[in-house]
Amino acid sequence: MTTFVTSRPAVTIRRFDHWLLACAVSLSVIGVAMVYSTTWTRLVADGDPGGYFATRQALFVVLGMIAAWIVYRLERPALIVLAASGYGASILGLLAVLSPLGTTINGTRAWLTLPGGFTLQPAEFAKVFTVLLAALWLSDRQGARGLDDPPEARAVLGVLGAAGLVCALLLLQPDLGSAIVIGAAVLGVLFVAGVRRRLLVILLVGGAAAAVSAYVLGVLDAYQVARFTAFLDPGADPQGVGYNVQQALIAIGTGGVSGQGLLSGVHTQGAFVPYQYTDFIFSAVGEELGMLGGLLVIGLFVGLLYRAATAALHADRFGALLATGVVCWLGAQGFENLGMNLGLLPVTGVPLPLVSYGGSSVIAAWIGVGLVLKVSRR
Repeated sequence: MTTFVTSRPAVTIRRFDHWLLACAVSLSVIGVAMVYSTTWTRLVADGDPGGYFATRQALFVVLGMIAAWIVYRLERPALIVLAASGYGASILGLLAVLSPLGTTINGTRAWLTLPGGFTLQPAEFAKVFTVLLAALWLSDRQGARGLDDPPEARAVLGVLGAAGLVCALLLLQPDLGSAIVIGAAVLGVLFVAGVRRRLLVILLVGGAAAAVSAYVLGVLDAYQVARFTAFLDPGADPQGVGYNVQQALIAIGTGGVSGQGLLSGVHTQGAFVPYQYTDFIFSAVGEELGMLGGLLVIGLFVGLLYRAATAALHADRFGALLATGVVCWLGAQGFENLGMNLGLLPVTGVPLPLVSYGGSSVIAAWIGVGLVLKVSRR
């Protein structure tokens, strides 16, 4: 199979991609505004400052932008160290959440409690460091004929082993949504690296077979099975597992074209949508900013992915693999989140990148943005 990444006689120096950065910043600003709107009423009713969660989200964005600037400045040797140490730390974190140190939220044991009321979700950082590790590994181990040759078998096996370990630990939490995201990202990197299509098909079929087997053998938790059941028949249990999606759809439907206005959505301010500021924040966008606001968010997200994909097309081998991995990671996660908000996919509990509340998710996504900005500048 011919690889999609070919050799180039020289590296072209390009200007900083301001459009990509503008899309990321705009999504983060909208995210802070929607976190404020989805939490303000409840906080004030409890006697707490209305901007508590929004302030924290803004802090996460600032920390994420700092992290993006740091990785943007790193050279390849430092990126190798970052990939190895970040991946290792992610594995330790995923093991720690399965121990008594882990915290369970909504049936998933995926968080570590930190001082100051903060939590850490290692799965979010595992995504970016697995992508970075895969890109470095495959770009350093071409076949015998050079850049136009598919990567060595041992390199492919190494990437599959690294990703497989992460996915196995995620399924033990269980966090099926994040495992799917990492699988999609790694498959995208392997595809662009030139791995034979037969192997990719085998991996896809094997993953699907594993998911079906997990369902049939009862490996999945009861609440995960219930989520799939609710997706197939949302009206079967509207007050139970189907409640979140039903309320999210109602909220989006009542937004109309221009929305009910920030802090004015009946469902959002009435707290009818559980976990709205995290998993279901797009439903708040649809209700309070309307169809136009929803299309704006989707447009900004697509714009970010387009600029990242453009960077991949004009990069060297490592840059192309890295940018592709970030596109597939953020794209798959965004698709999952929007799909479950619109009732088109089962609820998997993954956040909307750069928009949903959560320090781990926001910072990890911004690291991905920083890596793509680095690729676009080379």
